[in-house]
Amino acid sequence: QLHLVESGGGLVQPGESLRLSCAASGFTLDDYAIGWFRLGPTGKEREGVSCISSDGSTYYADSVKGRFTISRDSAKNTVFLQMNSLTPEDTAVYSCAADADKMYGLGYLHPAYFGVWGQGAQVTVSS
Repeated sequence: QLHLVESGGGLVQPGESLRLSCAASGFTLDDYAIGWFRLGPTGKEREGVSCISSDGSTYYADSVKGRFTISRDSAKNTVFLQMNSLTPEDTAVYSCAADADKMYGLGYLHPAYFGVWGQGAQVTVSS
């Protein structure tokens, strides 16, 4: 059974950093596209934040470019999202998701293309 578990969320002040982890079981992350998505306090729409494809290419939403970095540790079968210079607008539930690497372009940031989801981790940025 394919399973994803996020960790590393929490409460931080503006300007601080957090690193989220997405650990997989039941499959090898390297063979899939792994994305990070977030759902803000309004809960209206899930936003694609970042994605790493099976060949290691990375994709970022404009809102996080230069601040967030996605990476993969094959030995740990884990994908990380390093988040720097956090702002209150980054407050959300962050979820990682996986699917066969069949996307291209902006598809890597579209939640509809991902079928396996973690439970989510709360990130709150507040002074």
